Amino acid sequence: MEQFEQLIAFTTNALFVFLLGWYLITNLQWYNYSLSRVILKHHKPQWHILYFIIPFIAYYTTGKFFVIFFVFAILPSIIIWHKRLDKKLVLTWRVKRFLILVIGLTLFGNVLCTLKDACAVYGVFMPLALAYIGSYIIEKYLFTVYKKQAKRKLASMDKLQVIAITGSYGKTSIKNFVAQILSKKFNVYATPRSINTLGGIMGDINNSLPQDTEIYVCEAGARETGDIYDIAMFVEPQTVVVGRVGEAHIEYFKTLENIIRTKLELIQSPRLEKAFVHTSVTDEPHDKVSFFGDEISDVVATLDGIDFKMAFDDTTLELHTDVLGEFQTMNIAVAVRIAKSFGMSDKELTNAVKELTPVEHRLQMIKAGGKLILDDGYNGNIDGMLEGVRLCSLHEGGKKVIVTPGLVESTDELNLQLINAINKVFDIVIVTGSLNADLFNKNLNVKQKVMLADKSSLTAVLANQTKSGDIILFANDAPNFI
Repeated sequence: MEQFEQLIAFTTNALFVFLLGWYLITNLQWYNYSLSRVILKHHKPQWHILYFIIPFIAYYTTGKFFVIFFVFAILPSIIIWHKRLDKKLVLTWRVKRFLILVIGLTLFGNVLCTLKDACAVYGVFMPLALAYIGSYIIEKYLFTVYKKQAKRKLASMDKLQVIAITGSYGKTSIKNFVAQILSKKFNVYATPRSINTLGGIMGDINNSLPQDTEIYVCEAGARETGDIYDIAMFVEPQTVVVGRVGEAHIEYFKTLENIIRTKLELIQSPRLEKAFVHTSVTDEPHDKVSFFGDEISDVVATLDGIDFKMAFDDTTLELHTDVLGEFQTMNIAVAVRIAKSFGMSDKELTNAVKELTPVEHRLQMIKAGGKLILDDGYNGNIDGMLEGVRLCSLHEGGKKVIVTPGLVESTDELNLQLINAINKVFDIVIVTGSLNADLFNKNLNVKQKVMLADKSSLTAVLANQTKSGDIILFANDAPNFI
C-alpha cells in the first residue's frame, strides 16, 4: 500500500511540474522569453495566481489530498485554459528542449528522493528553476553559434544589398511593398510575416535566405533601447528606412523621445549608404538621409483602392493601387523612393504599384457569404484603425460592425479617440478581451454593443448578428492573453 501511494505521489508530482513548466514556457514564448516581462508586464497577471501560485501553494499545504485537488481542479483548469487560448504554445526546438529539461530534472530528482528516502515531498520549484537556468544557458550558447553561422552566410554573399526597415507603424507594410516592387526587376527575399527580432532574423537567414538573393529586405523591431542597434550591427544594411514613429509600446519605452532614439539606432549601420526617414521622427539634416511623408497629394482612398500623386526628383507620378487605406500612401511612397534608388524607371514603378497586393490582415478585403470583411487584425496603431473606421463609413447598405479589443500597449486618450470615431459610424460594436473593456463599455454610444471576455464565442455572435450586405471590420486582433 505504501509503495502504491509513493507511486501516485511520484506520478502526480511529475505531471504537476510538467504542467507548470508548460504554463511557464507558454508565457515566456508570448513575451519573447523575457522572465521579467512575464512577471512584471503580463497583461493578465491574475493567471499567474490561478494557474501557478495557488497550485504551487496547494502542493505544499494539502498533503496526501493534493492528488485529489490536482486531478479534479488543477489538471482540468489548465487544460481548459490551454484550449481557450487563441495563441497556443508553438513547439519549437527551444520549447522542446525546455520541456525535456523539466521532465528530465523532475524524474531525476524524484528517483533520487525515492531511492534515498530523503524527501518529505518531491520538489517542484527546484526542477523548474534548474530547467529555466539550464535552458537559458543552452539558448545563449546556441544563439552565439547561430549568430556566427548567419554572419558567415551574409559575408559569403558579398554583393548582397540589405534594406532594413523600422518604425512604430507600417514597417511590415513597407517591407512587403519594397519587396513586391523590387521583385519586378531583382531577385528579392524579405523576412516573412512579422519576424523582426535579432533571433528571428538570424534564424530566417540560416534557414530560408536563398544564396542567389540580390536584395534582402528585413524588418527591425524593438522592445527596449539597443534592440535595433544590435540588428543594425548584425545585418549592416546599406539602405535604411525609419517609418512613422508614435506612442506604440509606450509602456516599455516610457517616452516618445526614447522610442525615436531607439528607432534611429538603425542609421548607425556601418555600411549605411542612404536612409529614408519619416518627417515625424526628426528634421535634423544628414548627408545620407532623405525625408519622406510630405510628397503625397490628391489622395482618393475608397473601398476600391487608392489614387494619389507622388512628387519627387522634379517629377510627379500618378499612381493607383488596390491596397486599402490612405495611410498606405506614405508606405508605398518610401517603397517607390527605394526602388527608384535601385534604378527602376517611372513606368516600372507605376506598373509595380498598380500590381501591389495587400499585406495579410492589414485592411485586407474579403468577401464571404455576401458580407464585406475588412481584416485589419494585425494593425494596432490609431491612424490605421481610424482609417479602417472611415472606410467602413463609405459602405452603403447593411449594418456596420466592428470587432476590436481597442488599442493595446497604448493610452486611454488614444482609445477614447478611437471610441469617438466608432460611435459615429458603427451599428454594432463587439469588444473582445478585458484590457479596454471598462473604457469601451462606459463610453460607447451605439445601437448595440457586445462585450466578450474572450473570442471563443465570437463566431456564433457574428453569425447571429450579421447578414448579407453588412460590413465587418476586424480591428487589431489581439490574442486573448492580452
